[in-house]
Amino acid sequence: MVAVKASDAETVLRRQDLRAAVVLLYGPDGGLVSERARALAERSVSDPGDPFQLVKMDGDDIAGDPLRLADEANTIGLFGGKRAIRVRAGSRNLAPAVTTVLATPPEDAVIVIEAGELQKSSPLRVLCEKSPAALAIACYADDARSLAALIDTSVKDAGLTIDTEAKEHLLGLLGADRGATRGEIDKLVLYAHGKGAITVEDIEAVIGDVSALAMDAAVDAAFTGNLAELDRAFTRLMGEGVDAGTLLGYALRHALMLAQARVGVDRGAPTAAAVKTMRGLYFKRESAVERQLRVWTTPMLRSAVVDLGAGVAATRRQSGLASELALKCLWSVALAARRAARR
Repeated sequence: MVAVKASDAETVLRRQDLRAAVVLLYGPDGGLVSERARALAERSVSDPGDPFQLVKMDGDDIAGDPLRLADEANTIGLFGGKRAIRVRAGSRNLAPAVTTVLATPPEDAVIVIEAGELQKSSPLRVLCEKSPAALAIACYADDARSLAALIDTSVKDAGLTIDTEAKEHLLGLLGADRGATRGEIDKLVLYAHGKGAITVEDIEAVIGDVSALAMDAAVDAAFTGNLAELDRAFTRLMGEGVDAGTLLGYALRHALMLAQARVGVDRGAPTAAAVKTMRGLYFKRESAVERQLRVWTTPMLRSAVVDLGAGVAATRRQSGLASELALKCLWSVALAARRAARR
């Protein structure tokens, strides 16, 4: 098997002796998939600006003509040298085209494929994981360690420094998508250019406190029974123009993740360990979510999932009352949490 663990991805991709003919990058973090694909493709050729060395192809076009990818991979450049082919997968099956390439791997070309989240049974993923001439690399949302490393590298490359307090503050504002995170950090280092050090004031002046953070606050307030904080976060979100149905959908996804983690607790897993299984959970929320798991039982969560799902549907049917319906639904969740906490 040539499946690379997400935790090993950066190390593997930095290797100078990476000899794979096909590298499949996939996962829910589209920004990270794109960033890694671009970096790998550009590093594989001597001149990334030369369209004959770095070729971009559409996955759906290739799927319609499976031999086209092999033809491109085995084309010899006008001046020789290694070539990179960057393919963005679409909705059609790329596996037949990649199968042809892997049957006779090209010696002077690397094919970098960007894909979304793929199931273990996905033909493309299975193919790349089993072939000795391919790598399959999962790209998941940044955790605290990878975010900190990204900050350190970006700040250092810009000739700047950042102290611990400012770095912690920045970590608290960054989200889980690598593309959005990279954009925020790039804005920050550009703003601080020539200053020498990045301060908390610089961060507050530049980094947007994105709506996802406020949605996290609203959801955590609801599931911990904090009505005052729920009202504050909700009012802020509505003032920023966030769709009430979107917020309820966010709460519904959280309830589903809580329910899955709660199953682990019911089977004897420590609460902290169950929280770690919740993919994409920002590390600073872990203590709040642990408190939620101690309060919410499996039957309660099933009921909350049903109610939130009904709430989402109601906001769509009655868009003029969406805000009121959403707040009522979240208040119901918060009151259930408060009653359970008193037991």
